[in-house]
Amino acid sequence: MSAPTMSGLSAAVAVLASLMAQFPDLPAVDVHVSTVFPDQVELSAHSGLAAFEAWREALGIGPGAVVHRVQSGGTTRVLDAQTVFTGIRLRLVGYAEIPAPVAGVGVAS
Repeated sequence: MSAPTMSGLSAAVAVLASLMAQFPDLPAVDVHVSTVFPDQVELSAHSGLAAFEAWREALGIGPGAVVHRVQSGGTTRVLDAQTVFTGIRLRLVGYAEIPAPVAGVGVAS
């Protein structure tokens, strides 16, 4: 097997350029392009879920397609969704801190 080349990432980079042109006003997110998955671009939002939701809506990903999980010992909420955009898989991930419960505050019965 031959080593990956930069040209193998050209489709993913072209999709990134297309996303920037189509959605210039959306919040900036981290972008990951990898030789392991050259047909995928990962967009990740680390400062709450508002950026995730803005991108989810813009990309036409339905709420039912979002997978929710918790990590870091229950302190971080993670939303994960995937779609295809101009032939490239897009993975959208959002991270948000789960606030610690406030002592003495309970649910009314």
